[in-house]
Amino acid sequence: MRRRLLRSARALGARAREGGADRGSAAVEFVVLGALLLVPVVYLVLCVAQLQAAAFAAEGAARESARVVAAPGEEGAARADAERVVALALADQGFDASQGRLDVRCSGEPCNGPEVLVRSTVTVEVKMPGVPALLAAAVPARVPVVATGTASGDRFAVAP
Repeated sequence: MRRRLLRSARALGARAREGGADRGSAAVEFVVLGALLLVPVVYLVLCVAQLQAAAFAAEGAARESARVVAAPGEEGAARADAERVVALALADQGFDASQGRLDVRCSGEPCNGPEVLVRSTVTVEVKMPGVPALLAAAVPARVPVVATGTASGDRFAVAP
């Protein structure tokens, strides 16, 4: 009986050694599954980073452009300065000035008059990274980020 058990144990050991084809497959599975899970996570991080940068740029540009337009001075020059403020805020976050749009509305005339509210809206079109032109028609490849800033004219300023 003991010899039989010894033979069967040796046979099991030999089978286990012969089944070496499965050896190391856990490492391969780990690498493949890790890559399959890591790629979407990296893409998600890139998309969120682009959107966050656009939100920073739009918010800063809207706030400062409203302040520039509401400040005392020549109104035409103030609007040109507001456009430059938007371009600078977009460039600061890595966007081209053509990706942003500025809309300025005033509660009265002139925009930089006393206690006139200036509402500045900046829209930034964010292109999602890695979306090919072929899929751009089916998948939203551009996401608009909108921010609004409000400023009031100086109460004690002399109307021009």
